[in-house]
Amino acid sequence: MTETKRETRLYAGMTRRTLCVGVAGAAALMGLGALNLTPKQALVRPPGGQDEEQVIGACVRCEKCVEVCPRGVIAPAHIEDGVLAMRTPVMDFASDWCDFCAEENGGAPLCVAACPTEALRLPAGATAQGTRLGVARIREDWCLAYAAAGCRFCYDACPYDAIDLDANGRPHVVEERCNGCGACEAVCVSLKNGSISSGATERAITVKPLPQA
Repeated sequence: MTETKRETRLYAGMTRRTLCVGVAGAAALMGLGALNLTPKQALVRPPGGQDEEQVIGACVRCEKCVEVCPRGVIAPAHIEDGVLAMRTPVMDFASDWCDFCAEENGGAPLCVAACPTEALRLPAGATAQGTRLGVARIREDWCLAYAAAGCRFCYDACPYDAIDLDANGRPHVVEERCNGCGACEAVCVSLKNGSISSGATERAITVKPLPQA
């Protein structure tokens, strides 16, 4: 047997063993309650992924949507998000936001065009403002503006006038205008000031999944 064939068989065996071990490990963790088959809560999906059953059922975990996203805001879900949801696309607004590829593709999301199975699917004529990915929520106890720090980054960043300021300059979300684009979350600086937002585990304003019907 040639060295190449030996390596091929060894690799195949390792792959099968790794898969079996991974499946067995996941099953054990599910039995212990450490993992869930489905997400504990809805996930914030890319444009066209608002039908959760469609995403879970049609997504082949190819990650083409992740690769083509020009702003890098699509990421594969982790196993903690549910075994069935693992490696399906979710939104990550850590450093940027979703503008529906307005600059790169004239407002036609590249992630939807790249999806080979229509796991991401938009109706004809869909617009950024009319497609709700989620809704922004503010943790007032973590927000610098509520600590009289004069912060208004989220207000200035919102492209849809979905954040208003009260008489004291504190932001609040106008939910009917918010499409969950993530612009506010991407610019929030609350975690950078530990003396004010001590104990915070995420930014003061974050995009949350829409309530399920």
